[in-house]
Amino acid sequence: QVQLVESGGGLVQPGGSLRLSCAASGIIFRIYAMGWYRQAPGKQRELVATITSDGLANLADSVKGRFTISRDGAKNTVYLQMNSLKSEDTAIYYCNTYPPGARWGQGTQVTVSS
Repeated sequence: QVQLVESGGGLVQPGGSLRLSCAASGIIFRIYAMGWYRQAPGKQRELVATITSDGLANLADSVKGRFTISRDGAKNTVYLQMNSLKSEDTAIYYCNTYPPGARWGQGTQVTVSS
């Protein structure tokens, strides 16, 4: 069965950086597009970034120029490098296939605050 394990979140000051990781198992990772999603308190889950099986990335306008998505097929892992973080980036971050499957991981909390 699909298992997605996110890590790397934490508390960071505005302008800081974090690198999130997501280890995937139970899927043929190399053939799937992957995505990072986030859910802020009181808001719907939103798509932040996607990366195709070939490594073509796409980012939401709100994070373009600040976030980078990448993947490592040998490790079945997808990454989200987040720079110049803002308070509005505070959320629980999840990874999933793109489009997303039914099973979600526990997510990783990112809090941007001074």
